[in-house]
Amino acid sequence: MRLRHGAGIGLVVVLASLGAAAHAGVIGPQPVPTVAIAIHYSRFSPSAVTVKEGSTVRFVITNTDPIDHEFIVGNEALQQAEEAGTDTVHDGSVPGEVSVPAGTTRSTTVSFPSNPITWVFACHLPGHYAYGMRGLIAITS
Repeated sequence: MRLRHGAGIGLVVVLASLGAAAHAGVIGPQPVPTVAIAIHYSRFSPSAVTVKEGSTVRFVITNTDPIDHEFIVGNEALQQAEEAGTDTVHDGSVPGEVSVPAGTTRSTTVSFPSNPITWVFACHLPGHYAYGMRGLIAITS
């Protein structure tokens, strides 16, 4: 292999960086953090979680109630739109929006913004949000 003058330095830096990264175990896909949420007596547990800004988190939601619920993640504007809307089934095709039928477990993966704010997770089936079926997500730096 023939290198131009000065090209070897860049190659050494790249190879050294790759070696250090491989040694640190950061090459390849990184596992997505998982947060388990239980629904019982029309309440979420835990009712508050903290995530890092700019992170992606997988939520695994288990509904132990004898009635259906949903798990909708987003800012207050999204929650108000969901509360006023007519969607009763969320098939999971939209990240952070999933229906969780009675006695089942569903998951959804959400990417959070790169600024510290607070989001909400909630159920918007008729009367559930008004009953207080919601929780907070603190997005921190």
